[in-house]
Amino acid sequence: MPADPQLDAMLGQLPASPAYADYGAAILPYLLDGWLGEYRAIRPVCEMVEVDLGFHYLFDVIADCLVAAWGVSAGRHGEPRPAARMAGHPLSNGPVYHRGHAIPHTLGGGTDINLVTQLGAVNVKDFRVLEKRAVATPGAFYFTHWRYAAGDGQTPVGVEQGFLFPGQKADVRDHRN
Repeated sequence: MPADPQLDAMLGQLPASPAYADYGAAILPYLLDGWLGEYRAIRPVCEMVEVDLGFHYLFDVIADCLVAAWGVSAGRHGEPRPAARMAGHPLSNGPVYHRGHAIPHTLGGGTDINLVTQLGAVNVKDFRVLEKRAVATPGAFYFTHWRYAAGDGQTPVGVEQGFLFPGQKADVRDHRN
């Protein structure tokens, strides 16, 4: 996503210490409209559900694909990784792909719906920059938006990752997958 003056303006109107409701009132509907519009353009037959597990997940149950995940940082989550829950879910494609977290474990992201097939080169390098920033910034809004090609494939072709905080410009990055 290139610079988005409308998103930056919305962030500028939020109070210095936002509650989730502040993000949800203006910013979340704006993001959801874009995510859903893009997804439905390539997959018009879909059944979208939102799952709230502390973080929110937008999931297409027909294609079995995660479209987006978002939530507000509460700082570092210190629980150990549930390695047994991650094993074999989703299936990786050898050393090239990882079972990447849509919401990082260190931010409180779990397994199951939170795991997405992600290029290892993205998962262990570029992706970590905003993940670490979100963990270090309680009150920040963090999201991932997973992009797919037309058809029924479950491996995303890209991911848009974002860090939002009042008074700052939106930091939204695109990663090829």
